Order: sequence, then C-alpha cells, then structure tokens
Amino acid sequence: MKKKRKDMIGSEESSDGAEVVSMSAESCVIVPGEPSDHAAIALDSSLDAVERILRYKFKNRDLLEEALTHSSYTEAESYQRLEFVGDAALGLAVANFVYITYPGLDPGHLSLIRAANISTEKLARVAVRHALFRHVRHNAPCLNAKVEEFAQVVAEEGDEIPHSGSIKAPKVLADIVESIAAAVYVDCNFDLKQMWDYFGHVLEPIVTLETLQHQPVTTLYELCQKQGKQVDIRHWRKGAVNIANIFVDGKLVGSGCSEQKDIAKINAAKEALDKLWKSLSLDTEVDIVDESTVLDGKEIDGAKQKLNEFCNKKRWHKPTYRMEKEVGPAHDRKFICSVHIDSKEGTYVTVGDMKLRLRDAENSAASNMLYGLQNSANGVVLVS
Repeated sequence: MKKKRKDMIGSEESSDGAEVVSMSAESCVIVPGEPSDHAAIALDSSLDAVERILRYKFKNRDLLEEALTHSSYTEAESYQRLEFVGDAALGLAVANFVYITYPGLDPGHLSLIRAANISTEKLARVAVRHALFRHVRHNAPCLNAKVEEFAQVVAEEGDEIPHSGSIKAPKVLADIVESIAAAVYVDCNFDLKQMWDYFGHVLEPIVTLETLQHQPVTTLYELCQKQGKQVDIRHWRKGAVNIANIFVDGKLVGSGCSEQKDIAKINAAKEALDKLWKSLSLDTEVDIVDESTVLDGKEIDGAKQKLNEFCNKKRWHKPTYRMEKEVGPAHDRKFICSVHIDSKEGTYVTVGDMKLRLRDAENSAASNMLYGLQNSANGVVLVS
C-alpha cells in the first residue's frame, strides 16, 4: 500500500507525464499499487512546501514528517505526541506575546486574547489559510469531506470571524497546526522564543485587544449575571438538526438550529442578545445621536463630530484615531482604523470597517464606538 498526493490547487505531472497531484481537497491518502518513488517524491514535496510556509529549514526533517502524519496512517509515527507538546508550547508562547504586548492589562483580558488566538476555530482557519491539510498523510477518507466543507464555509464567511462560524471546525485542522508548531519547537532544542520567532507569523492576523470580540454565549452569561438574571439553555434534536432554546428568567428569548450542537447554541445566543439589548434600560447617554439612526445598524453620518460632542458632554478626553491596517496596492489602498477614548473608567477601544479612504475608516470607527457605547455587544472593549 502506497500513498497518492492530492491537494486543493490542481494537478502536476512528472517528466514522463504521470500525474503526481490531482485536484481535490484531500491530502495524502493510501492508494494500492503506486510506485514507492511516487510516495517519496510526494512526501519530499510536502515537506518542502511546509518549510516554505514556515520560512524555516528543519535540522531534523523527521519531526516535520511526523507532524504531518495522522493516526490513521499506520506505517509511520503519528503526530499525536507532537500535538500534545504543541498545545502547551503554543499556549505559553501566545501568553508571553500577549503579556509583553499589553503591559498592565488585567489578567481577564489577557486570558481572553490568549484563548482567542489558540482556539480550535482560530487554528483550524490558520490551517485552511495555509492549505496545510493537503500535506497530511492519512488513511481516513471521511476527513476529506469534513475539511472541504469547512474550507468552503471559510471562503464564504471570510477568513477571520470573532467566534465559531456556521459549521464546527474539524479538530484535525487545529491538531495539524499544533503538531507543526511542536515540530519547530523540538527542532529548536525546545527554545520557546525561537519557536515563536519562526512560527508566530503563521498565526497572523493575531487577535488583538482592539479586534477581540466575546463569543455570544459568554457575552450572554456576563450580561445576565450583571442584571441578576438566570440563563437556561435547553437542547433538543429534530432529525439531524440540533435546536437550542435560551430562556432568561423562564422566558424564551432566543432559538437557534444547526447540524452542530455548539453552533445551534451560538445562533440562539445571538438572537437572545439582540432581544435583550433592545429591552434593557441602558445608562449610557446617546442622545446626541438620533435613536432611529443608531438602532438601524447603518454607519452614522458625521460620526466623528457626534463622538467629539459626546465625549465633551461626558467630560472625557477627545477621541484619538490610529490606523490599524493598510492593505492593497497603491491605486486601490484600503484602511482599517481604531478609535480610543480615555475616561474615568478606563480607555474605550474599538475598530471600524475597511474603507477606501482613511477619513472614512476613522468615521467607521467612530460610528462603531457610538453603537458600542450604547450596547457593549457591538465590540467596544474597556481597558482599565
């Protein structure tokens, strides 16, 4: 039994015209009767490709080979031991990065940023972004369909979302990222700083304090706890569909459904939050903005001026803006800006949407801040 390389890009031919790579979302699967030299060529090609992604040349390539071997492939050592090490090493490396990046930030927010960068969802999307699954040796064809479905959803939703998407991320994808990180870590003689120097860029874009958003279920519990309300989430199935109903103080406030139980709960939490925010009596003054404008979800015209007036009325410092990201060629440049407001309670921070002009990006950030000051589910973070 030998293996045949399949990936998501397309087919390549050897000099004699034999197909080496075929169009598929599949990775290395076992094919009977394939010449052994094809298997060796495919493996070397995968190792080379992953080294290029990492921008790192392994001293011991056996480590990388092990990191790319699923437990269903019984002819070689699987990545399970490396995955164990990688889980811990990545967690500590990200913790160090966050601790150094945000001096003085409270442990609660440090934990949230760390968790967001090493979650199964985040790491699975990293694997999709770098097409790592195509390089994995396995003998479990069922994995191919799961990974293909998830990759298609990522392509439709966009690479980065703040929490779980419409389907659950396959754990195998996160395992691959952890295993490769561990391979680098061990190859660097267990030097955590070197591992992060070589591997940190693979995780980009890193979730930052400015881009951090709470998972809806967590936000729901936090909100209800502050209001002294009791949350009860009940699950049931209808055929292949999972349904989640959320009750707050005995009243049904949200329902969600999905083939995945966790996704159904998230969808229900989103609906519950939307209803709760609209029903709560909020203390934050937003009378400088017309209520119908704020609640319709559209960007607020003249948001920067309105935000200045709001801060002046609250006797807060004037908002400051910072360009967080600049993408695209010079003739088609796009910008993302954040806005920061110092107050007695701390510094309020949020980011805007991507815009073609810098001033529009700043207005978008100001608009999101106005929404967020009325409703903390809209992504405003308070840094003490």
